[in-house]
Amino acid sequence: MSVETIYTSAACNRTPDSLDWGPDGLIYFAANNAIAVFDPKYHGSVKIVRTLIGHKARVNTVCVVRDGSECHGGIDLLSGSDDGTCILWNTKQDGGAVRYILKGHTKGVTAVDALVDTATNNLIVATGSVDSSIKLWQATAESTFECIQTIDLRSGLTFAMKLFCLPRSNAVMLAYTTDTDVVKLCVRQKRTGADEATFEPVEQLKGHCDWVRGLDCIQLPDSEDWLLASSSQDTFIRLWRISPRTSLQKQKEFKEILLEEDITLEERTFTVRAADGAEYHYALSLESVLQGHEGWVYGVHFCMRDCKLHLLSSSIDKSLTVWTPSESGVWVESVRVGEVGGSSLGFYGGKFSPDGSSIIGHGFQGSFHLWREDAEQPGLWKPGTILGGHFGGVRDLAWDPAGGMYVVTLSADQTTRIHAPWSRPEGEETWHELGRPQVHGYDMQCITLLSRYRLASAAEEKIIRIFQAPSNFVQNFRALCGVVTDPEGDAVVESNPMGASVPSLGLSNKAVFEVETPETDSRHIKDMYPEHYFSPIALESPPAEETLMQNTLWPEIQKLYGHGNELYAIASSPDGALIASGCRATSTDQAQILLWDTASWRVVQQLSAHQLTVTQLAFAPNGQHLLSVSRDRTFSVFRRVSSAFELVMRSDKTKGVHTRIIWCCDWSHDSERFATGSRDGKVVAWKAANEESNGAAVAPFEQAGVLELKNESITAVAFGRRKLPDGRYLVAVGLESGVIKLYALGQWDLLLNISEDHAHHLTVKRLSFRPHVEQHQLASCGEDGLVRVYSIKL
Repeated sequence: MSVETIYTSAACNRTPDSLDWGPDGLIYFAANNAIAVFDPKYHGSVKIVRTLIGHKARVNTVCVVRDGSECHGGIDLLSGSDDGTCILWNTKQDGGAVRYILKGHTKGVTAVDALVDTATNNLIVATGSVDSSIKLWQATAESTFECIQTIDLRSGLTFAMKLFCLPRSNAVMLAYTTDTDVVKLCVRQKRTGADEATFEPVEQLKGHCDWVRGLDCIQLPDSEDWLLASSSQDTFIRLWRISPRTSLQKQKEFKEILLEEDITLEERTFTVRAADGAEYHYALSLESVLQGHEGWVYGVHFCMRDCKLHLLSSSIDKSLTVWTPSESGVWVESVRVGEVGGSSLGFYGGKFSPDGSSIIGHGFQGSFHLWREDAEQPGLWKPGTILGGHFGGVRDLAWDPAGGMYVVTLSADQTTRIHAPWSRPEGEETWHELGRPQVHGYDMQCITLLSRYRLASAAEEKIIRIFQAPSNFVQNFRALCGVVTDPEGDAVVESNPMGASVPSLGLSNKAVFEVETPETDSRHIKDMYPEHYFSPIALESPPAEETLMQNTLWPEIQKLYGHGNELYAIASSPDGALIASGCRATSTDQAQILLWDTASWRVVQQLSAHQLTVTQLAFAPNGQHLLSVSRDRTFSVFRRVSSAFELVMRSDKTKGVHTRIIWCCDWSHDSERFATGSRDGKVVAWKAANEESNGAAVAPFEQAGVLELKNESITAVAFGRRKLPDGRYLVAVGLESGVIKLYALGQWDLLLNISEDHAHHLTVKRLSFRPHVEQHQLASCGEDGLVRVYSIKL
């Protein structure tokens, strides 16, 4: 048995330097505690092809090492994390990609950079931390790195740093910024009488009037000069030129009138003592000041394209700007991409592709934005197909019950998202996020699908909300996924509203029935400016982030009130006629399970069985049983009798097989068996028992096998939608550690172990097999914010 990951959904961490575009064409970005690698040209689309696991806390910064493949085992990537470590990776290595772990900081690492010292062919690594220090590292042997110097910042925080080699002397310069308005420059040189060279401060670049957040540098073509770009919260970008000189004599000093103030532009010089004792002189001058952004500028990135310099700046004002020097040497804005209006919160960072023909930006909500220059129309930049994901823990998921055409997930990031395969005429198929039915104001908790185009969800509030797909979503979903036979969709298109929008200060998605045009001037003046962003669109490719946020919402058609506390678990019957729900509870009354009729939207029954919160609910596929598991260490089975459910089995809290919280449960496809999983590391399978034994009544279900995993907590369990070829049941088990295990139920034979690299690096929250497909496909979600779909090959 083997497994292939056919889809991974992830968001970029909300830190400025959490993404980099490598020379191999792959994009590396921080995704919670991991680093995700995605290919922006995967079979004409995009796909996350790998995740790198090594850190124990959030990854803050990711940096590709340029020209480091020949050093120390092929190190080509660096990352810094809140766990206080910096990891050096060899991403080309099969198996474990971690090469070195640099430990020394007492708090999180926020900035990293590396440089191959041309004089010694040795890799120098710089790390900046919240502990108010910068550490310089260098390899001492083939297997170890050691800290060669610590720069004490007293109480400062490192925002950005850059290492580069000065011309002529080949001395290494470190430029870094802290929570001040200056850029500090240090050069590695040997003091008189010192044994080792250390980084000594030589200059400060002053001019900004707020914190400097981004740095980048590049050597000018056909020149020895370096250009250093700094971006600041004062909305300005400053370009500084570093030039070698034969003497300390200043070459220019003049005044300009700028903004009605006298500003003196002057050269400042410094001297570097090389390893051989020779002295080299350098001059610093302000090359240009770029003004064009209206908000904080978080990052800058240089690129050389067609023998011409390009500088990309990313700002919280929702724009990415490309600057180029004109023939006269004046830097001007040549391209501006981004978003006008909408509800996004700007860009944290942006990068050029290696050839400079594409731009990627990552935003405050973990989203990606990709633009590519049109090959036939230079200067025209078009949005490209991109991936996305939740930027909070994913708590629940559900498959389309009608045909398994999509999986819907919901998260603590307050959104519900639809993931589906995009089918193209040439036969290629890649998964993407196609819709965002709900963008809420509370963290989401649980979800169930009543039919293909109707869902019920609950957040950390006391209300269940019912949503119905709008006609515009159905039309686009059919077109992108190649859906042909869809009677429910036909009814939706005929009778449902076009779309939905969230009013200002509102929590409910309101239906939009018609879209006004300028010609319809018979309306009242107050109706000519509707309070919504929705506009119907016909999609030919997966929607971009702006479209997902504004044009794929589902209208809310009903609210269900009945619980006294926040909702925790929800499930629907196979025919969609009933909804079962449970809330957070500390008493028997609060722990009641409510059954709702989806025709009248009223409570038809209250089921009492538990004393604490019900953690998961599951209807049997034949609709005849309802299974519930609880924090009180018990599970209960209810049987449908006539039009009501009655309790037929409840496990014993003190003598039962589970001794800790029962987190999860699921039914087999034939409704013959079910499984329960607990924090005590046990997964117990149950099967139907004989009704009578020697004339005495017995429980309707009995144990069919116990799987016990030492020092593990079981958080998710799922049965395959059909049996294995040998007649056994396929069961997937998710652990608190993030690992997923596949078993054949009989003697609980382990078939496959999906490690953290291919599964999750935090708790697995839910597992579910895809219905109505020939091959076993498994969807998983976890607290790490990842959503994955696997294809299991027997």
